[in-house]
Amino acid sequence: MAERRKHNQSFGILDIGTSKIAAAVVVAQAQAQGAGLMPRVVGMGVQRSKGLKAGVLIDINEAEGAARAAIAQAEREAGVRIDGVTVSVACGRLTSQHFTAKADIANGVVTEDDVTRMMTGGRAYVERHGRALLHLNPLGYQLDGSASIQDPKGFAARQMSAQLHAVVADDAPLRNVLLLIERCHLACDGLVAAPYASALAATTAEEREFGVTCIDFGAETTSYALFSEGRFIGADVVPVGSQRISHDIARALQTPLVEAERIKSLYGTLISAQSDEHEAFSYPLLGDEEGATHQATKAMLTAIIRPRVSQILSLVQERLAQNGGRAYAGDKVVLTGGSSQLLGAAEFAANQLGRPVRLGRPIGISGWPVAMGGPQLATLTGLAYAALHSGDVFGGYHTEPSTQQGYLGRVSDWLKTGF
Repeated sequence: MAERRKHNQSFGILDIGTSKIAAAVVVAQAQAQGAGLMPRVVGMGVQRSKGLKAGVLIDINEAEGAARAAIAQAEREAGVRIDGVTVSVACGRLTSQHFTAKADIANGVVTEDDVTRMMTGGRAYVERHGRALLHLNPLGYQLDGSASIQDPKGFAARQMSAQLHAVVADDAPLRNVLLLIERCHLACDGLVAAPYASALAATTAEEREFGVTCIDFGAETTSYALFSEGRFIGADVVPVGSQRISHDIARALQTPLVEAERIKSLYGTLISAQSDEHEAFSYPLLGDEEGATHQATKAMLTAIIRPRVSQILSLVQERLAQNGGRAYAGDKVVLTGGSSQLLGAAEFAANQLGRPVRLGRPIGISGWPVAMGGPQLATLTGLAYAALHSGDVFGGYHTEPSTQQGYLGRVSDWLKTGF
C-alpha cells in the first residue's frame, strides 16, 4: 500500500474545468497534538479554459497552453517546482456502478490475499467495453450469507461476497487528459472524479456520515456525489451547465454572449419579486452602433433563467433515480459550484427537489486566498484533501500497475471513502 504524504511534502493539484483551469501547489502541514496532516496552499494559478467542451478535450494545444500558464503561475507564487499533479476528471460519461463480487475461501479464514483477489475480479468486471476504473470501494462484506460486516479479514468462512461501488469513465478521454499532463512535463499522481472532490470540499464529515447528495452546478456540466455512513456511494455527470443559461439570455435579449454572462452575474436571480417588474438594466443589442443600449427588467431575466435551471435539476433528478446509492444517501442536499451563486439557487433547488438544500462553500484551507474561497473552486479545494490522503485506498485494496492498464493502475483505487 502506498504511504500517505509526509509532513512538509509539497504536491500539485489541477482542476481542468470547462470555464477555468485552476492549479495549486500544496504542502502537507501537521496539525496540533498529532491530529494528522492538513493541506496548506502556498501557490495558486487560475486561467480561462481553452480547448474544452463539457469537460472533454477538443483542442489539446489550446488546453495545454492554459494548463501550463495556470501551473506556472502557481509555481511562481509558491517559489517551488512540482513534478506531478493530482487531476480532477469529469469527462468520459463518468458514472457509478453497483454490483456484488464473490470469492471462495480456500483456507477457511479470510486473508488480505482473498480480499485482493475478489477486488481484482470486481475491477475486471467493470473495465469492459472501453471503460476505465477511477474508484472502487466496498460498501459491505458478507461471509457465508451472514449479516454485513466492515472488515472480513481474519474471520472464518467458506465464501465471501462484497457489495462494491465503482466509478468508471470512457478510456479514450482519460488518456487524452493524461496526454495533456505529459505535454506539461508533469507526472499524473492521481485521477479523482470531480464530483467526489467537490463533495469533499463542500460537505462536512457529519453530513457524509448521515447521508448527503452534493450537486456541483458548473459551467457546462452538472455533477453529483452521494455519501452514506462516511462512504462514497454514487456519482454521475450531466453534460449540461450554466452556460446554457447565458446562451438563453443572449438569444432572448439579442445581446452578445459576453454581455449575457455579465447580465447573469450582476442581475441573475431565481427569486421573483413584485419590484422586479420595475427594476431595469441596460445592455447592447447585437449589431447595434457602439454606445446604443436597450433595456430589460429583472422580471424578464428571471423568466429566462428559471426554466433552464429547472430543466438542469430535472436531468439531475432523473440520473439520481437511476443510481443504486440514492436510497442510502438521505434527503440532505448541498449545492456548490460557480453557478450555485445565482441568487435564490438553494431555495429554488429545494422547492424542485422537495428536499432540504443548503449552499456549500468549500471548507477553509490554510493559505487559501479569501477572494478565491467561493463555490466556484470547490473541486480544486477537494483535490487538496484527496491528494493529501492518496495512500488511503478503498478498503485497503491496492493493485500494482499492469501492462494492460499501467496508466490507470496506480491511481484507480487509492482514494479514501471519507475524512
